[in-house]
Amino acid sequence: MAVPVNFDSVSLDGLLNDWVGAMREFSVEAVAVLGPDPFGSNEDRQVLAIHPPAFAEAAQALSDSRDFGAPWRDSDAPLVAWQHIAKSNHLGASRWRMLWLAHGFQTVVRVEFPLPAGRAFECFMFSPRELADRGEAASLVWSALNIWPLVRRSLANARSPLSPRERECLELAFQGLTAKESSQRLHCTERTVNYHLANAMGKLKVDNKMAAIQRACWIGAI
Repeated sequence: MAVPVNFDSVSLDGLLNDWVGAMREFSVEAVAVLGPDPFGSNEDRQVLAIHPPAFAEAAQALSDSRDFGAPWRDSDAPLVAWQHIAKSNHLGASRWRMLWLAHGFQTVVRVEFPLPAGRAFECFMFSPRELADRGEAASLVWSALNIWPLVRRSLANARSPLSPRERECLELAFQGLTAKESSQRLHCTERTVNYHLANAMGKLKVDNKMAAIQRACWIGAI
């Protein structure tokens, strides 16, 4: 299912609004995007986006829970999950399920986009009705895969503390280029590349290049 979005738009709110609008045929009325806390532990997640904003508390409860988090990713669990919230065996123990049910939602479809070192971005799509079959769930997954590059780009622009040059130097390092090779690619001095890498490490609160690359991936910058 193609999502009709304006490719010139950089507004995350606009993208999510278009995304939810495109899924209305499946009665999807809310989308939440979770991502790793780049400065937290493996289990710490943040709400990166929620639409409509009225469901922020329910999204935060999902982020605070351990459902679909690190234990899920450390197992052989699939990247896609489809659950009827009201029928979940974990209903009594999960505040987020109670909150989403209170808003009238019955179904959640989750799609994971893995990141280095056991982290992941997670997209959750909520519907007030039970999906009829796997075909409907598959259409929602396809929708998420289709729009995710745009959403990720908007998230990175909103969250990244890096300058364009710092991000570029980290991207080249991620590709395996040395500072000297990066300087040749960027038509600058090796000292300049190292300067930008040092700035990036400072902003990302790490003391080596590989850790900076990893955290830059966690915020979607590279």
